[in-house]
Amino acid sequence: MDDKYSRVAGMTRSVSQVEQYEKCPRQYELQRIERVRPRPAAWSHQGSAFHTAIEKYEESGRSLTADQVADLFSEDYSRRVNASLQEEPNLDRWLTAGTDGQSDIEGRYVLGLEQTRGYVAWAEEHKPSIWKDQVTGKLGIERHLTAEIGGVNVQGYVDQLLARPKGGVRVRDLKTGSTKSKFQLQTYGVLVRKVLGLPVADADWYMAKTGGLSRPVDLTDVTEEAVAERFVSMDQGVKAGDFPPRPGFHCRFCDVSHACSARRG
Repeated sequence: MDDKYSRVAGMTRSVSQVEQYEKCPRQYELQRIERVRPRPAAWSHQGSAFHTAIEKYEESGRSLTADQVADLFSEDYSRRVNASLQEEPNLDRWLTAGTDGQSDIEGRYVLGLEQTRGYVAWAEEHKPSIWKDQVTGKLGIERHLTAEIGGVNVQGYVDQLLARPKGGVRVRDLKTGSTKSKFQLQTYGVLVRKVLGLPVADADWYMAKTGGLSRPVDLTDVTEEAVAERFVSMDQGVKAGDFPPRPGFHCRFCDVSHACSARRG
């Protein structure tokens, strides 16, 4: 097997890998095996900078002001955008949702500041209780968890773990957009149980667009075996070198479509 294929065959799997492979195996191949340089997207930098700012806010014990947290977002967003501009200065090649690249960068900067301040206001009002490991003292923020699920090594970065009044935790994922993955929450629930040994009955999303929480997702009956099916199927496909293109509407938002002859749109 070619070195670049054997490298990916031995990778630890993640929810994003599974969902990308299921949507279009060819996109997975181009991005993760061929390592085609992806087209930048301001929405990606907005989401990453938001997560960075909120992580630091929570780690500070919520001692930072809304202005300070907004400054953290501003610094991180600007750094990410400038780095992408160095690699791809042609804004016509940036992915956008129906606007030009410059307007999209500026608009998402403003939106990110609003969403960051909105989270601080929400947290100060509702005071969610972040779980704390009593042995290590580590907070349940951006926890990197790795475990074997169905014989496949799986990893995940859990945005937040919330302490439950009667013990155990609730898994929480922070979203700056509207796309939600129930499979992601289910996988994180399994990882938390296996790695941390904590009961997990439910999960939810903090939706930055609305400044509040989604309805909780019941994880009580989600088994490791049920989650494992999709990881095993994806893992087998990658190891078999099975990467057929699945063109469709999603091609318009594919960051490696410029290297794909099967793209649509």
